[in-house]
Amino acid sequence: MVSSMTGFGRSDITHGHYRITVELKSVNNRFLDLNIKMPRRLGALEADIRARLKTYMKRGKTDVYISLIDDQGADARVRYNRAIAAEYLTAIQAMSEEFAMENDIRLSALARFPDVFVTEEEALNEEEILEGLLLAVDQACGQFCAAREREGAFLCRDLTDKLNEMREDVDYIEKRSPEIIENYKRSLREKVRDLMADSQLEESRIMTEITLYADKICVDEELVRLRSHIDAMQKLLDRGDDKEGIGRRLDFLAQEMNREANTILSKSTDLSVSDRGINLKTAIEKVREQIQNIE
Repeated sequence: MVSSMTGFGRSDITHGHYRITVELKSVNNRFLDLNIKMPRRLGALEADIRARLKTYMKRGKTDVYISLIDDQGADARVRYNRAIAAEYLTAIQAMSEEFAMENDIRLSALARFPDVFVTEEEALNEEEILEGLLLAVDQACGQFCAAREREGAFLCRDLTDKLNEMREDVDYIEKRSPEIIENYKRSLREKVRDLMADSQLEESRIMTEITLYADKICVDEELVRLRSHIDAMQKLLDRGDDKEGIGRRLDFLAQEMNREANTILSKSTDLSVSDRGINLKTAIEKVREQIQNIE
């Protein structure tokens, strides 16, 4: 199934006495860019989380927010640093004696001095927490991928409509092209005959030159390649996603389509064909814009 690069997913679970929240949101990006924000003490688990996330996505700039709360409040404790407090009191008493000033230090003031109280984090059971984190990541990614697939289905329908419009333009140019070439040859032949009325130039030579020049405005090869690119893109959309994603391959095909449309326009000597060529280029540009949203 075709997936968009825009998505959102969230999970809140309780694992043991931990409450874990994982939130994902992504936007378009040429490559996969994972920006994981989580408590610093979980840093050792980031590689495992990153590896799990990569199994769900291939492209896109994805922000990942992870929070961990211990419902038992055992994840940290406050400790009174007696040695530091004593150092402060000793220094304050020395200042009082040296400057002959009253030592009016109060307990509440002492408690606010740096490092008198310190917060110590309890050691985590990394194996237990990783199990819960990966479960939360899986649930969030499930929502995330479902959202991407819904948006991808819309993009697929829109692209299919545009490809069908392009086929109509190709069919018209293909049908009109032989008539244009014959009209061009006939008109050019008449003009050459008028100009060369008194010349001894052979008729066969004139026809050869006309044919060679007419071949320069023939777009048969371009139409064949363009139709092939359209069909290839439709097959990719119908088949859906694969291990590597289809966004880059679709973008390459769109570039090739644009190349053929430019050549058709440059060779065109007919107003109706030029109009269809412009329609093709407009449709291709819209296709390229939509493809930027596909993973």
